Amino acid sequence: MVETTIRTVLPSAPIHMVVASRGKSIRAEPIAALYEQGRVHHVRDFPELEDEMTTWTPDEPWSPNHMDALVWAITELGLHESGELTSSVAAVTAARIR
Repeated sequence: MVETTIRTVLPSAPIHMVVASRGKSIRAEPIAALYEQGRVHHVRDFPELEDEMTTWTPDEPWSPNHMDALVWAITELGLHESGELTSSVAAVTAARIR
């Protein structure tokens, strides 16, 4: 369903479908650490995402969909198992700042 919706708007969009094998809080831990280290920042405001990031806890009954999408995106851009970012993340960041 997601792929169909995206392809309706942009047929040539690169799509990488994922299946979660771990819970959201476990997936988010390495990304949260990057934020704590000041290694990830937002170039503009994302109020819905920021609301989820500052209010969600693992025992909440609702699902943080914006935050989970962010976790998948940062992971896909180049988070190694070691917690280090690849140069692709730095390149995307540099391109957005210019």
